Amino acid sequence: MLITLSGLYSCKPDIRETGAALKYFDLKKFIHTDSARLSKQQVWVTKMVSHNQESAQTRKLRITNWGRELDLFAASDINKPAWRESYSIQRQGDSVVYTAKDPKLFTRRLMIQQSGNTVKKITIQNATSNILYQSSEKLVYYPDSLYLIDKLQQVKLLGDNRYLIKGVISK
Repeated sequence: MLITLSGLYSCKPDIRETGAALKYFDLKKFIHTDSARLSKQQVWVTKMVSHNQESAQTRKLRITNWGRELDLFAASDINKPAWRESYSIQRQGDSVVYTAKDPKLFTRRLMIQQSGNTVKKITIQNATSNILYQSSEKLVYYPDSLYLIDKLQQVKLLGDNRYLIKGVISK
């Protein structure tokens, strides 16, 4: 019986599917919509990738799948039914900051800066840890100009790895 109930809970539909109003900024929808816009515009990206602050590689290219390129941003969406009361909301001028009340939540802080209804900047801080592994991410996205992914992984017995991806968007 307990297994059945836990199985039913895990099948609980997403808030988007139930039609319930979202409590927090809809990051997943924003990234999806912006990915489609960038794909349609066929923008150029000067992309720099480095590992452990060494071997930085820079290339100018067209991203064919922006959804995949910005997937870490969409994965930081905080609109899950179980998290409806898990974030504090603080308004600061043109910004809204969502801060996790529980330090075990993956997305610790999400800041959306807007000018009117236009998103100008998204900043995300993610973190996870267990006895063998710690990971932290800082994600920054300026629509139409730049995205930054700064990820640090610390694995016991294997050491630390830092990945930095910076994409400068141009038309």
